[in-house]
Amino acid sequence: MTTLNIAIAGAGGRMGRMLVEAVLASDDLRLSGALGVPDSAGLGQDAATFLGKASGAIVTSDLAAGLEGADVLIDFTRPEGTLQHLEYCAAHGIKVVIGTTGFDDAGKAAIRAAAEKTAVVFAPNMSVGVNVTMKLLEMAAQNLATGYDIEIIEAHHRHKVDAPSGTALKMGEVIADALGRDLKECAVYGREGVTGERDPSTIGFATVRGGDIIGDHTVLFAGTGERIEISHKSSSRAGYAQGSLRAARFLADKPAGLFDMYAVLGLNT
Repeated sequence: MTTLNIAIAGAGGRMGRMLVEAVLASDDLRLSGALGVPDSAGLGQDAATFLGKASGAIVTSDLAAGLEGADVLIDFTRPEGTLQHLEYCAAHGIKVVIGTTGFDDAGKAAIRAAAEKTAVVFAPNMSVGVNVTMKLLEMAAQNLATGYDIEIIEAHHRHKVDAPSGTALKMGEVIADALGRDLKECAVYGREGVTGERDPSTIGFATVRGGDIIGDHTVLFAGTGERIEISHKSSSRAGYAQGSLRAARFLADKPAGLFDMYAVLGLNT
């Protein structure tokens, strides 16, 4: 069995620690490096200190040191940091799994450009369950194209900095594509005051932020006399971590290219 060397960005954060633990628990992956921001509390410490273990990977803000020997970088940080890491990885042949959300159009273009030089999995949600849910939403939208109003409700912890979530936006894109619409033209991100009747061609978004909610997403198809709700609720970040490891394994034999979790899971057909 070939061992894949994994580096983790944001190793001291909530998601980073979950990834560290998942890599250490795997049989075919090795934690080769760990990145943190210069003022990170864990800088200079072993990435597995919080587990009471020694992984041999020291958290560093130096890209060259943190990515030395890495086959794949898994990055759940912030757009500006991810793009900096991605530029280095593309120049040094390191593959990248990007779970970071909140990219603008320029950031997404930079990811596409980097994918011409190295292999990248870029998805707003790495959970296997969420991506299967996306497939269900595509099927539902195709069969509920008329007579149903579509609303997307998402809830996350108080620390999340972008809204709506990347997952909610991706759900909107999947539904809009299935309906032959452009999400940029039909999305409604907030309602207040006298809004008038609901335009049936729109896709609405509602955002909740509070407490320690890991991530809840519900898509409501509201028709006359019935409503269909398709939901995914996360009780742990473990699902995101395991999906990320599947994405890393998927990239092992890919020299370059931009992939999503549908590709990783074989859902594109």
